[in-house]
Amino acid sequence: MARYIVLLGPPGAGKGTQAKTISAEKNLPHISSGDIFRENLKNETELGKLAGSYIQAGELVPDDVTIAMIKDRLSRPDCAAGALLDGFPRTPTQARALDEILSELDGQVVAVPYIKVGEAELIARLTGRWTCPVCAQVYHARFNPPKMTGRCDQDGAELYQRPDDKEETVTNRIRVYLEQTQPLIDYYQQKGLLLEIDGAQAIQDVSVALLAALPKD
Repeated sequence: MARYIVLLGPPGAGKGTQAKTISAEKNLPHISSGDIFRENLKNETELGKLAGSYIQAGELVPDDVTIAMIKDRLSRPDCAAGALLDGFPRTPTQARALDEILSELDGQVVAVPYIKVGEAELIARLTGRWTCPVCAQVYHARFNPPKMTGRCDQDGAELYQRPDDKEETVTNRIRVYLEQTQPLIDYYQQKGLLLEIDGAQAIQDVSVALLAALPKD
């Protein structure tokens, strides 16, 4: 039976970093829904063209198109023993579709780690990013500050904050994520698969807690 892990976490929770750790430790391919979309759009597959038509019209890509892309990706040989899913499912409807796909592939979701971080901490993490307009070096007020406040270490240029790193935008992104994801969290909690991980810890401590919580092979 192939074993699949669904990783959940809001923007700023460090999900990307932890996904790499789980993927390496559990020897599972990291399947990101964003990567799948980009691959299909770049290669102009039939599904990519279909998704592109919705994107160009400014519409959401329908569930059936997204699900078909995921099914195609999970059917490849590297996912035969399982995979780590990141960014899919996003809703209970998609979660039920995933269950159906996996039953056809003789697999199942065995764990859903949810990296939980308070809203104030997420905002502090995401709004601390500053970028150099010349060399594109990214700094963080807390984790990677420049030697001189507001100036790039490389070229002395004045740092700026990208629109999507500003507090109003960040706060909205986090609230939308939490509102949209709560039904999915409830779905997996009811199935006894949700594993809440304290994401406010140091990165290494989050990794240790995550790996300890996952079912043993």
